[in-house]
Amino acid sequence: MFEHKNQPLISQAQWFLRLARSLRLAGTVVVVSLLVGIIGYHFLGNMNWVDSFLEASMILAGMGPVAALQSDPVKIFAALYALFSGFVLLAAAGIVVAPFLHRLMHHFHQENDYAEKPKTKK
Repeated sequence: MFEHKNQPLISQAQWFLRLARSLRLAGTVVVVSLLVGIIGYHFLGNMNWVDSFLEASMILAGMGPVAALQSDPVKIFAALYALFSGFVLLAAAGIVVAPFLHRLMHHFHQENDYAEKPKTKK
């Protein structure tokens, strides 16, 4: 996916396409994670779809639960979903930041044509 340090930097247009792919991937990860939460709260917590969406969104965003959870299965699901959401947040952030960091690191590690070349003995 990323070019090697010996390869030239990709163009800005190509880099924007790479960033768009990363944003799309991160968005997909978040949407799938949100769907997992919605379905879990709906079926385990006996919540309607809107309340399930609200609860899953709040947990995934790190805000915390909204409704009081009544049964043990939904409480266990909520605890596991909260832990899972922390990992999703880190993964999504890493996916989005990767193109920026790679371009920065590639820029600074690129071979410089103007650097002084070592002298060889004749």
